[in-house]
Amino acid sequence: MKWLGPTSGDPGLTVQAAPHSSGRAHGALAAAGQVVLVVGLWLLYLLCRHLFEGSEHVARAHADDVWSFERTLRWPSEARLQGWVLHSDAAIRVINGIYRYVHFPAMFCTLALLYVRRREVYRWFRNVLILTTGLALVGHILYPLSPPRLEPGFGMVDTGLEFGQSTYAGKPGTGFTNQLAAMPSMHVAWAALIAFTVVLCLRTPWRWLAPLYAVMILLVVVVTGNHYWLDGVVGVGLLAIAMLVLRPPRPAVVRA
Repeated sequence: MKWLGPTSGDPGLTVQAAPHSSGRAHGALAAAGQVVLVVGLWLLYLLCRHLFEGSEHVARAHADDVWSFERTLRWPSEARLQGWVLHSDAAIRVINGIYRYVHFPAMFCTLALLYVRRREVYRWFRNVLILTTGLALVGHILYPLSPPRLEPGFGMVDTGLEFGQSTYAGKPGTGFTNQLAAMPSMHVAWAALIAFTVVLCLRTPWRWLAPLYAVMILLVVVVTGNHYWLDGVVGVGLLAIAMLVLRPPRPAVVRA
């Protein structure tokens, strides 16, 4: 009678187990490679922002230009919007928390979910993210801009500093963070990319609520005094350019 049970020398078992183990190892290495790529490029972006930080004098002059341009267009005043919200300490603390804690986790969670569930969309999303952020870096370098929270003449306050929830340490020109890189707003551009991708991937009618996330982030960056309206508009404009260069997958294919 031939023994059919498992033995240490059974070549059949070895052949069956090896591809499974090899596939899992390959998948883990591929995922780790994506993490290294995304995090590495983000650190490079931050380094370049720091190395090419513009003149504070020039950034303040640009702030005056942006503020005057918005008033010429009769856009709503950022200071008035902030003034309405300042009446509620609880609301300001929540808004500060959203600015500080939602931006990066939302992006990394979206990348992770797409990598696991929608690999073809992940590749497109990653490439659009890289291109949009690269274009934004050019804007930061060529057009240093002081945020409204650093311009007392505009009638706005730094809500993060006022409530002890500031993301930034020290004055502009100190530390590693470039505080004169308000143009364009990556908070708004990333939020718009996430919202678009949710609409692209999901079938439920609730997906059309996703753009409200981008609107919320725009209001958050304005109320906290970190950006002007124009920063958000330019951020979405750069995203649109990236999406024209890198066309999104067709919804019918994505949802199949």
